Amino acid sequence: MKKYEVMFILDSSLADEQKAALIDMAKAVIAENGEVTKEDVWGVRKLAYPIEKKFDGYYVVLEFNANPELPKELERKLRITDGVMRQLIICKED
Repeated sequence: MKKYEVMFILDSSLADEQKAALIDMAKAVIAENGEVTKEDVWGVRKLAYPIEKKFDGYYVVLEFNANPELPKELERKLRITDGVMRQLIICKED
């Protein structure tokens, strides 16, 4: 299993329950074929540039161990989910 990190930005205008549900959805996708090792919620931050005419977003970082196929599925699900403005998945190993 490889180490990965995903950062995604949620719409800051979502209710707290909706934000928690989206974070739980991402953790559930990871849990199917991997494990979440660290969850770091940064909260609302100002964006470097406007995305969808919004100037701030809710940042979440998850570190996880998984097989190489999982990041593609996670990225696909995050891309089609309403409320997720941007996502980035990186492999932390050389």
